[in-house]
Amino acid sequence: MLAEKGRNGKLVDRRFAIAPMMEWTDRHCRFFHRLLTRRALIYTEMLTTGAVLRGDRARLLAFDAFEHPVALQLGGSAPAALAQSAHIGEDCGYDEINLNVGCPSDRVQEGRFGACLMVEPVLVADCVAAMKAAVKVPVTVKCRLGVDEQDPDQALFSFAEAVKAAGADALIVHARKAWLKGLSPRENRDVPPLDYAIVHRLKAAHPDFDIVLNGGITSLEQAQAQLVHVDGVMMGRAAYQEPWRLLAVDPLLYGEPAPFTLPKEAALAFIPYIERELAKGVRLHSITRHVLGLFHAVPGARALRRHLATEAVKPGAGASVMADALALVLDTAKDLSNIAA
Repeated sequence: MLAEKGRNGKLVDRRFAIAPMMEWTDRHCRFFHRLLTRRALIYTEMLTTGAVLRGDRARLLAFDAFEHPVALQLGGSAPAALAQSAHIGEDCGYDEINLNVGCPSDRVQEGRFGACLMVEPVLVADCVAAMKAAVKVPVTVKCRLGVDEQDPDQALFSFAEAVKAAGADALIVHARKAWLKGLSPRENRDVPPLDYAIVHRLKAAHPDFDIVLNGGITSLEQAQAQLVHVDGVMMGRAAYQEPWRLLAVDPLLYGEPAPFTLPKEAALAFIPYIERELAKGVRLHSITRHVLGLFHAVPGARALRRHLATEAVKPGAGASVMADALALVLDTAKDLSNIAA
């Protein structure tokens, strides 16, 4: 497996990553996930070059040093703007810059970025080359198998060759086509069939190029099985909706102790962060919404979710709401740090 040095000088290991997800993987979510796994590579939500160049950078690009290793995902199709945005991201301290060539939303298509760029591999290669020239941290690309009527065996392989030749350090492949005509972004996450075999063939054809598989991974057992064929695995919705799974990442995939033995211990360790953020004016629900799936088959989990759903949204809600919610969960909860499935 290939690895490059990130902004902080440490190697960026892509064996396991948590996918960038719009409106989900914000900085509060990323901090929480880092409590559960020290080794997973985590990603920001996609930020457009327009937002980076003309928006509130202090807010949009903010992250806690505890999040390392953390990658910035960009959306755009203008090489100069992407190069400038990548440079800004590197200066902010991100360990990797990733280009989104997989999002199928109408807004993204109108802006000529995301999955529609699968039909323009030469342009994407130009974007990658410009970003590589602008930064020292790794530059990666996240794509689909193809779009609409494209033949994935032709589209994906030619796309991979183009971005590899341009200097990309890794290609993350969501193993589904994107149907830009006829399917909503939500449907594009489930309806197009998964094809892991083509990603395996891509890796076999490029043994010297880091290939990461994304799409449909719901357990660490699945991730382990895929690592026989590819360099890394990226988990999306399962990592977010069932974050308790992340406690097993470090021991199962890296042979290192889990940061915490029990989900409740990790949640308690989240409280000092919550207190700091509340002092800055952040609303409690913006933070606690990310922990709702933490407890699996644990007595009191439903009561915790109900308490947070009703109390954390109230104006002026404080960290005591989180503490009170955790008091509803039994301390005898079983150790989940060695569960893969």
